[in-house]
Formats: sequence, structure tokens, C-alpha cells
Amino acid sequence: MKNKGELAPPEPRRWTRVDDYLIAMARRRTARRFREPQQLRTQPEAPRLLLSTIPFLALIGALAIMAVAIMVVAWPGAQPRAQQRPAPREQGVAPKGWFQEAQKEFQGRKG
Repeated sequence: MKNKGELAPPEPRRWTRVDDYLIAMARRRTARRFREPQQLRTQPEAPRLLLSTIPFLALIGALAIMAVAIMVVAWPGAQPRAQQRPAPREQGVAPKGWFQEAQKEFQGRKG
């Protein structure tokens, strides 16, 4: 600072008006847009039938065919009925005095 001529002249105050702030913000936004990488599109502009609709329809069709096949196999009329024969009743025969013997045996265990 030997010589006052070496120093740059002081800048006039630029940040006192609203217009100055808005212009600076617009410049920053424009510069930021150019620095950001371009984002790639993840979806096509128009839907593609082979990629979206046909696999879905094929899956629904396969499930429908499986459901119909299960219903046909499970239909009760398709299988012959096994004839159920009731077991013949057998008449039981006990010797005379079996109840008294059972009572004696029960009382013998009790005491």
C-alpha cells in the first residue's frame, strides 16, 4: 500500500436494490442448470405393447387356464363314487352271570 494508485477503485454498492438480487439469482440458476447432468428417461414416451401389456395378459391367461383345470379335476362327478356298505350288526351274546362276576372283580380291586 505504498501508493494509492495501485489499489483498485472501490466498487459502488450494487446490493442495495432488489433488481440486483434478482439478476444475481437468475445468473446462478442458469449456471446451475448447465452444470447439472442431463437426466435420462426411464420410461418410453409411448407405452410399448410387448413390454407392458402382453406379459400381463399372458400371466392372467395362464392363471385362468390353471384355475379351470383345477376346477375340472376337482369336480365330484368326474370320479366314481365308492359304494359305502354299512357294517352288518352282530348280535352280542354274554354268558349268564357275567355282570355279577364283573361286580365281584371290581369290588376286589377296590378294597
